[in-house]
Amino acid sequence: QVQLVESGGGLVQTGGSLRVSCAASGITFSGYVMGWFRQAPGKEREFVAAITYAGNTNYADSVKDRFTISRDNAKTTVYLQMNSLKPEDTADYYCAIDSTRRSYGSRWFRAYDYWGQGTQVTVSS
Repeated sequence: QVQLVESGGGLVQTGGSLRVSCAASGITFSGYVMGWFRQAPGKEREFVAAITYAGNTNYADSVKDRFTISRDNAKTTVYLQMNSLKPEDTADYYCAIDSTRRSYGSRWFRAYDYWGQGTQVTVSS
């Protein structure tokens, strides 16, 4: 059974940095994409970033040049380094796995099969 556990969320001031992590277990397949989505109160879940098994990345325009996604395939862990945080980055952050060996990181949340429970990130103004 695949499980994803996020960690590293918290409260940070505007302009600050935070790194969230997601450790996956129970993986029995290879070539999977790992992604991050977020959902703010009253808003729909939105794509943040994704990374293929080979390390190709894809970012939402709103976080490009501020956020960096990376992964450690040996540890089945994905990271999201968030810099220059803004109040509008406040949300619950979810990691997800797309097990279909896609060659790119999809922005469509339905492309992802497995989801974590989320970690809260709050950016104070």
